[in-house]
Amino acid sequence: MKPNPRTLFKQESRIADEFALLEAIVVFPGDCLELLKTIPNESLQLIVTSPPYNIGKEYEKKLHLDLYLQQQAQVIAECTRILSPRGSICWQVGNYVDKGAIIPLDTVLYPIFASHGLRMRNRIIWHFEHGLHGSRRFSGRYETIMWFTKSDDYVFNLDAVRVPQKYPGKKYFKGPKAGQYSCNPLGKNPGDLWVIPNVKSNHVEKIEHPCQFPVELVERLVLALTDNRDWVLDPFLGTGTSVIAALRHGRRGVGAEIVPKYVQLARQRIQQEIDGTLRTRPMNRPVYDPIEAGNSLTIAPWKKDAEQIRLFERSPKYRKTAGR
Repeated sequence: MKPNPRTLFKQESRIADEFALLEAIVVFPGDCLELLKTIPNESLQLIVTSPPYNIGKEYEKKLHLDLYLQQQAQVIAECTRILSPRGSICWQVGNYVDKGAIIPLDTVLYPIFASHGLRMRNRIIWHFEHGLHGSRRFSGRYETIMWFTKSDDYVFNLDAVRVPQKYPGKKYFKGPKAGQYSCNPLGKNPGDLWVIPNVKSNHVEKIEHPCQFPVELVERLVLALTDNRDWVLDPFLGTGTSVIAALRHGRRGVGAEIVPKYVQLARQRIQQEIDGTLRTRPMNRPVYDPIEAGNSLTIAPWKKDAEQIRLFERSPKYRKTAGR
């Protein structure tokens, strides 16, 4: 019987605050550059993070874009140094906003990664359906994950993250395999467009943080890009999501967080994960469909009183306005 990954760390459930290779869980209360200096060269398998976007959230001071990129370059250089030859870096970002104009952060960060010889394997689009509503541009409903590797010999466990086939009964219709099933029985490759709900007010994982990472998003990266007992690092840990995803699947996790209240929240959530009490949205659960669920808020109020609307549309005042 396969053991529950949570039990793998039963004897290693101490949450340390300084890094050591003998530890299993580390939450460093301070600047990530200070943490990174203590980690040996080429010792970590996966670095996954959602850094500050420099848009003035409560935990960040908005900087000029050039200064922001300089700070990111320092962190990326250290992350490259500690990354295993078969390891991966996944940097999840949105947009920088300058006087109403957006600058996609992945486009300006890419040259920094490339300057260290890192190779981009995918630019993953993370699509979600809730967020701020735009009034002078279309509402933003996606962010990107840049996946880089240090070499061409990298860990990629596709079978661990396959998703259900759309047409599992599909067969080859010609050639030597005619009549045989054409789909992989383990499922299909999830592709580079991931539809995963973001953590908003009605999300089961929502706590006191304005930009939480959903656990299931990191789980897919952990399963695909690491093996059992590998180290997973998040230099901008926030509320601990990356370490939680690592521990859930028998990996080791380390992260740095500079805001004291988030350090405390991260430690609490990680402890709940160790205890098996943390509530999260299950990985691969279908996206909620409010119409299928019978949610009454999907019924437009004007449909409830269609006759009144028709009377309004027949009025001379409406016809005059509509004809403009």
